[in-house]
Amino acid sequence: MRELTLNYSPRRQQKMINLHELPMRAGMGQFDEVCSERLQFIKQCGCDDFLLNTPKFPGSERWEYEDIAKAVRSADDAGLRLMAIENVPATFYDKIMLGQPGREQQLDNMIHTVRSLGRAGVPALGYHFMPGGVWRTATDTDVRDGALATSFDYEKAKSVRPGEETNFGIYATIQADREYTDEEIWDNYCWYMERILPVCEDAGVRMALHPDDPPIESLGGVARVFRNFENFRRAMDVFNSPMHGLDFCHGCWSEMRGGEGVLDAIRYFGERDKIFYVHFRDVQGPVECFTECLLDEGNCDPVETIRTLKQVGFNGFLIPDHVPRIVGDTDWCHRGRAWTVGYIKALIAAVNI
Repeated sequence: MRELTLNYSPRRQQKMINLHELPMRAGMGQFDEVCSERLQFIKQCGCDDFLLNTPKFPGSERWEYEDIAKAVRSADDAGLRLMAIENVPATFYDKIMLGQPGREQQLDNMIHTVRSLGRAGVPALGYHFMPGGVWRTATDTDVRDGALATSFDYEKAKSVRPGEETNFGIYATIQADREYTDEEIWDNYCWYMERILPVCEDAGVRMALHPDDPPIESLGGVARVFRNFENFRRAMDVFNSPMHGLDFCHGCWSEMRGGEGVLDAIRYFGERDKIFYVHFRDVQGPVECFTECLLDEGNCDPVETIRTLKQVGFNGFLIPDHVPRIVGDTDWCHRGRAWTVGYIKALIAAVNI
């Protein structure tokens, strides 16, 4: 197994960090560019780690080493660790996901991007394989005394056909040209992983798979493969590598069965060292009709989640992910994120005691 280390230079003092030696901890994420104010906020919240989500690096088809390295240096200068970059733009690999002409060129560009990440010292690439993107049917659902969150109602979304204009896809939606079956999406996934995973192993970049959100059978005529435990187990078994694991989105796993099975999934994948980091959020209700919520009001008991992660030896980081918008909040939901990361830190401290 390749030694999982990170080149890290807080205050320009070079040292090597073994990722296996870090404890379970809270981090920050879900923003797309590095700026001093955001990094200061992360430090003020008591975090050392963060990830970038679909960062605004130059390049319409691939990312270059110099741009990634600049972000890593900014993190180093702030005494922080850039632990992952999740989600390249969907247009970097949309033809790969749909098996369309031009996927070979996109593969070449993704290989270049992965090598750039490894050279810059970014340990993980979070990825998804849902060409339909993230869907919600409302973004302003009242969850607690005026705090606003997103929600999903399958009855409102199930009639959307391929290529039909809709405002339900709120992230990385690709307009499909036709219907795509489970078998087609799975075949496209295998084609991609057979070619990109060896590059990740060579570059020292771990690939962390995110569930489909919502994890429902099909939306907009496009199958959503990573919607259940069985398909995740299949992906980890077929492409079994120390550099392949999960971005364990607790909210999506809670959506799958209305909160049931989340701890079982943590035990199964955690005991196999397949959980690289966690999106720690929750929802109220099952996948057919759910609302995102504050962590203390979801389907799952957050204490049991943290306790189970500790029991399986998880030593990655947890980020707030999506959070409700609290009164007076900013576009990035600073207040919602500060509340959530404080809650996560307190849970970890309590379980450690």
